[in-house]
Amino acid sequence: MPHADVAPPGRAAASDAFDLVLAGDRVLVDGAFAPAEVGVRDGLVARIAEAGAGLAGARHVRLADDEVLIPGLVDTHVHVNEPGRTEWEGFASATRAAAAGGITTIVDMPLNSIPPTTSVDALVVKRAAAEGRVFVDVGFWGGLVPGNVGDLLPLVGEGVFGFKCFLVDSGVAEFPPVSADEMERAMAVLAEAGSLLIVHAEDAAIIDEAPHEHGADYADFLASRPRAAEHAAIAAVIEAARRTGADAHILHLSSADALGPIAWAKHDGVRITAETCPHYLVLAAEDVAPGATAFKCCPPIREGSNRDALWRGLEEGVIDLVVSDHSPAPAALKLAGDGDFAEAWGGIASLQLGLPIVWTEARRRGIRLEQVVEWMSTAPARRVGLSSKGAIEVGRAADLAVVAPDAVFTVDAAALEHRHPISPYDGRELVGVVRATYLAGEPVDREVPRGRLLQRADRRVAAMSLDAFNEADREAAIAMLRPCLDIDRWCEQVADARPYGSVDELVAWAETAASPFTPAEVEGALAHHPRIGERPTGASAEAAMSRSEQSGVDPADAEVAAGLAAGNRAYEERFGRVFLIRAAGRSSREILDALTERLGHTPEEEDPVVADQLRQIAVLRLKGLVA
Repeated sequence: MPHADVAPPGRAAASDAFDLVLAGDRVLVDGAFAPAEVGVRDGLVARIAEAGAGLAGARHVRLADDEVLIPGLVDTHVHVNEPGRTEWEGFASATRAAAAGGITTIVDMPLNSIPPTTSVDALVVKRAAAEGRVFVDVGFWGGLVPGNVGDLLPLVGEGVFGFKCFLVDSGVAEFPPVSADEMERAMAVLAEAGSLLIVHAEDAAIIDEAPHEHGADYADFLASRPRAAEHAAIAAVIEAARRTGADAHILHLSSADALGPIAWAKHDGVRITAETCPHYLVLAAEDVAPGATAFKCCPPIREGSNRDALWRGLEEGVIDLVVSDHSPAPAALKLAGDGDFAEAWGGIASLQLGLPIVWTEARRRGIRLEQVVEWMSTAPARRVGLSSKGAIEVGRAADLAVVAPDAVFTVDAAALEHRHPISPYDGRELVGVVRATYLAGEPVDREVPRGRLLQRADRRVAAMSLDAFNEADREAAIAMLRPCLDIDRWCEQVADARPYGSVDELVAWAETAASPFTPAEVEGALAHHPRIGERPTGASAEAAMSRSEQSGVDPADAEVAAGLAAGNRAYEERFGRVFLIRAAGRSSREILDALTERLGHTPEEEDPVVADQLRQIAVLRLKGLVA
């Protein structure tokens, strides 16, 4: 029988009870299934105990004999398309489908939405469209297109998980491809920022030279996207990553011919990874019927022998992860041309079905479910820096899926949560039924969206070369300066004095720009500074800088920590604002001594001290930001 909530077996003291306890004979912990009880508190896994431990919880779930508990899947390749093309798919329908498939986190691609996510302004629009409408957690990729290199670092500062580019026509006019040279220039910027470039790797020139026949014959479409196009583009990505030291990732690998170069690049220390998708691992070109455009995607589904080689690449670790590349479209586009592969939209909707698709084929090949979960949950989470996701582990998010791995079902495309009932898997028998999905310890309710919008929080502070700063457009340069000091007049004067011949020249100008600050400017800038000893945990560039600057404030020194807390309160009562000091390089004791001294100032004495500290912090941040 399916799992169910039952009354807890015993009642412990409220302080000892968990919000939820899940117990089962097969719980995936440390890479293996074993009997266990999982205690959840405040949305996190708080304890993992042996079966029979009798953990007490407000709710108690006992898995059925045929069920397993796994971490929620993480799908880092999803085209939600909202805003602008919500008739293709939207945040509500996409995240319902994800939850139905055991996926608790997705990362949304920067296209096919309008506007595409190629600037901070566009990201704001996309987040507004998603807010309050997501049933699982959602992060966002930024986009690299010709001419927007100046937008990359501001987007890093806003918490995107990296940047996607195309080396071939994307299929939508508002997201044009970049050249190999443009890609490499962007890689140089992103290498300094610690961000990731993900690449649709097909060579445009080779595809342009290929035959492009119209008609219902799948072999003609396959010939229009030859393996050589992937091989050449992947070689270009590898060499650009090698020269720049950038972190790069190959999207939706379909050609096994590229496995050797990727393996050699990894062996040589190039920071390169690759993904493939369920359709490349299960479907085969030989099985695509004439006019069956539901099977069309780019790069294309290739021959059965190529499919087998991709599985070997996964098992050998050359391919790192499996994600959906969920790319739906309305019937008018997906079935355009009455079966003409050249006319139909290229994209496969499979978000809800990813786990059973891959598990059905993996099981047939003798591959364990534990390994499938590694490819579809742990590895994607690790690749994009989602350290709280991808495993059932104390301290991680209680994002969980209850799965009956031996249960069989037949796909009914009309019954899926996807917006459009078009699927190459319609009528296919699959193994593995997702019976429940938990997000932060709560069962996902398809009527109540409780998902969160994520930012990449564990990145380095974005950096930029002096040349890139000099060459950035004015808006991008101002955005780059704002984490150093959020005073419009200062940011504008420093940006408008470009070009600078050296970092020293830039710093010298920043030390006097917009002098003196007005009281209103100081008060506004102070709103972005935390109390000393209360380092922020957010994903913004300001928060990352503050954490670094306060590294000398030792929370383990209880006496000093108490003194700082009391001093902060006293300062705020006296002056009506937070205590500000350049913390970098100072110990907690030195900061407490300065705080005590400044509590003796009059407001007239303290005001210029605060303005001077604010400028010192800004200049220190600027030195670290521009190299």
